[in-house]
Amino acid sequence: MDFDFTQITAQDRYRLLTNFVGPRPIALVSTLSETGQDNAAPMSFFNVFSHDPAIVILGIQTKADGQEKDTVRNIRRSGEFVVNMVDMAIADAMLVCGLAVAADIDEISLAGLTSAPCDQVAARRVKESPCAMECRVERLIDYDRRVIVLGEVLHMHVRRDCLDAEGRYVDPDRYQPIARLHGDNYITSDRQFVMPSPGLASVQDRLKVRA
Repeated sequence: MDFDFTQITAQDRYRLLTNFVGPRPIALVSTLSETGQDNAAPMSFFNVFSHDPAIVILGIQTKADGQEKDTVRNIRRSGEFVVNMVDMAIADAMLVCGLAVAADIDEISLAGLTSAPCDQVAARRVKESPCAMECRVERLIDYDRRVIVLGEVLHMHVRRDCLDAEGRYVDPDRYQPIARLHGDNYITSDRQFVMPSPGLASVQDRLKVRA
């Protein structure tokens, strides 16, 4: 089947894109309200796009009524946010943070999580997250009902048991983030496998044999 994205509805585009582009890592984004209250919301339109500079990207849709979400308002005002990665230990709490609650509700507390101070931004991180990235807005790109947020990572907090003995690489047996597939379907990285590169010389040798 073929789908002309210039002709189909926005909902159909969303369905196709989110069904086939996955798994998508989940960013539990924490921000501070104008009154200094914690706000947290999960975003599955998220990824890392650069290491030099260190840039992460978020795509945040408006509410159904067209109003901006609390996360966007806080990011616009403060110019900062925290990306808290999600593993199975806080998966249920992440879903609670995604509920439609009033702006004066502290989602971190509502979900039974703990906020902790950051080093370089005023927004607070989720203490239970295996990895939290303090971010400063690099730029905002506005569309009709969506804003693309590019954030520069200034500081990273990593739970020690998620790293190997040298503290350099992730321990895949301990750090197993979850990601979203489509609808209410998620996946965890507990079935990892190694795929070393065959090397160009090996591929060239195979091609010679076939010839």
